[in-house]
Amino acid sequence: MGDMEEKELKTSAKQRIIIGAIAVIMVGTFIASYAAIIIGGSNSASGASSGISDEKKAEYEAVYQEKLSEFKSLTQSDFSKLASYKGEVKAFNETSANENGVQTKDLVVGDGRELSEGDTNYLAYYIGWCADETIFDSTFDNAKDPTSFKGALDASMGLIEGWNAGVVGMKLGGVRRITVPGELAYGNNMEICGGYNKPLRFLILAVAKEDPLKTAAAALESAYMKYQYAQYGIDYGD
Repeated sequence: MGDMEEKELKTSAKQRIIIGAIAVIMVGTFIASYAAIIIGGSNSASGASSGISDEKKAEYEAVYQEKLSEFKSLTQSDFSKLASYKGEVKAFNETSANENGVQTKDLVVGDGRELSEGDTNYLAYYIGWCADETIFDSTFDNAKDPTSFKGALDASMGLIEGWNAGVVGMKLGGVRRITVPGELAYGNNMEICGGYNKPLRFLILAVAKEDPLKTAAAALESAYMKYQYAQYGIDYGD
């Protein structure tokens, strides 16, 4: 599993996709921020009702903790794999990153199917950081001293253009480092890493979106969303 040559991927910069999980990542935590955004946008979501007892809040928290425990038990091996490359999180040259397009480097070549252009049928664990080495988010439970994953990124939710370009050719089960120039990240649409048009770097472990992991990841996200709604006094229900 030696390091492979770093290569450049040339992609179109006509559109910047600022939706789904990666948009959530930039705003704050992986799933919690997503819940907060939805809640802030509409307190009358279908199936939701205002007012919730402390007992109900505790019930949602218990379900979340149960689903988190199940998820952790399924992902410990993948966690160990990605965590072993945490040392890759280092400062990088911002100007060079913006000038050289999407750059990729495979740290581990997977033994699963190869991702093609437009392929979003996979789950991913990741670390995302700025040029100054600041981690803006990850699927780790703690960016500095992780012990497990807190969730998985569903690629079908919609990702930034640079991420989509960077995973092309990657095999599931592998670990890849991707450097994304600002124009293929958030450009002028969102401030990140202290400004606009800032390049980002990701360490990504892509895995098959199959059961039992697929079901466990979806159940965890659902449980966490309901738990987060409850913190705002909203019983989202089923």
